[in-house]
Amino acid sequence: MSHEGIRFVSAEQAEREAKMGRDLPVDAVTPAKVRVQKTEGTGVEIEWKDGHRSAWSFAWLRNACPCATCHEERERNGRRPGEPKPRPQTLLPMYEAPVRPTEVVPVGKYAVKFKWSDGHESGIYSWEYLRRVCDCEMCRIDD
Repeated sequence: MSHEGIRFVSAEQAEREAKMGRDLPVDAVTPAKVRVQKTEGTGVEIEWKDGHRSAWSFAWLRNACPCATCHEERERNGRRPGEPKPRPQTLLPMYEAPVRPTEVVPVGKYAVKFKWSDGHESGIYSWEYLRRVCDCEMCRIDD
């Protein structure tokens, strides 16, 4: 008997997927104002048309990359979007420069794309995705 196409997930993963699947109102996924603080190197802030505000650091956004490769790697290792990869334990940890966008471009009217200083550039961050991964205190309570 073939099990192709069957996927077993934890209860936590099923709950996350159900949350991701619920429809959000149009104003909740439509930005009123987007600030990409590339020069300051701090992150992205979005004021949504429904009045909600979201903010992410660039490091958080890089760790939440929605591309298929990054998404699958996070799922395989049980990490949530924005959660960094565990660092190998070494006697003398090496300094790693914080990841920053070298380029930020809009993708139509529905997303933004970053070219990261680590060379990665395949993730398209849709407004809906960014609203769903909002990490503010109010959204964390809803989890």
